[in-house]
Amino acid sequence: MPEMQTLDCNVLGMDWTVNLAKARAQLGATHALQGNLDPNVLFASPEQVVEQAKAVLDSFGTPHQGEGKGPTHIFNLGHGISQFTPPESVAVLVEAVHGHSQAMRQATP
Repeated sequence: MPEMQTLDCNVLGMDWTVNLAKARAQLGATHALQGNLDPNVLFASPEQVVEQAKAVLDSFGTPHQGEGKGPTHIFNLGHGISQFTPPESVAVLVEAVHGHSQAMRQATP
C-alpha cells in the first residue's frame, strides 16, 4: 500500500483478498478505492449475495459526503463476471449495493 499511495492516479483497484478498511486506513483519502467482491459470490444464495455485498460496503466504512475530497469507494467485482453467472444474482447484488449504500449515507450526519 505505501508504494501505491505515490501512484499518479485517482482510483486504485482492489481484489476481494484486500481488506478495504486496512487499505483505506493506509491510503487515507488520497485515492478512491474500487472493487472488492469475489465474483464467485454471485453463485451463492441471494441471502449470501446480500450479506457479502453489505460486508464489502461496511468494510470500507462511512462514505464521504459533501464538499471537497474524502474517501471514496466504487463498488465492483474483484475480477470480471463469468458468462455463467445467473442474471438474478446480479440483480440481487445491484439492489443490495444501492439499498445499503443509501442507508449508510442516510445514517451519516
